[in-house]
Amino acid sequence: MSSGRVLVGDLALRRYNCGPFQVEQLPCCHVIACYPNQHLDWQVYVGDVYKMSEIRKIYTIEFVLLDDTEIWPDYPGLTMVANPALRQMSKGRPKSTRYLNEMNVWEMRGPWVC
Repeated sequence: MSSGRVLVGDLALRRYNCGPFQVEQLPCCHVIACYPNQHLDWQVYVGDVYKMSEIRKIYTIEFVLLDDTEIWPDYPGLTMVANPALRQMSKGRPKSTRYLNEMNVWEMRGPWVC
């Protein structure tokens, strides 16, 4: 490893010192990379929650339709209305929301100097 960090894992017990697996039951990419080396099937070590067979079970249950909204009781609480005068309007060109990668390095440079 380039960082010099040593990660220890027990594939049989599904315990790794990198941490996220114990919480998410999903092995990290470096752990998945060990499975072919040990001739193991990576799908055995992924939690059942992430398997397509379990995800399909969600949609086998029929969704109950809500009654007509006309017969719902009135909401007794306060009605919140936004004041448009308090909205902050930014001046100038809008900021880009694109995710930049190494191909966009020329965009991240400062202004051109002649």
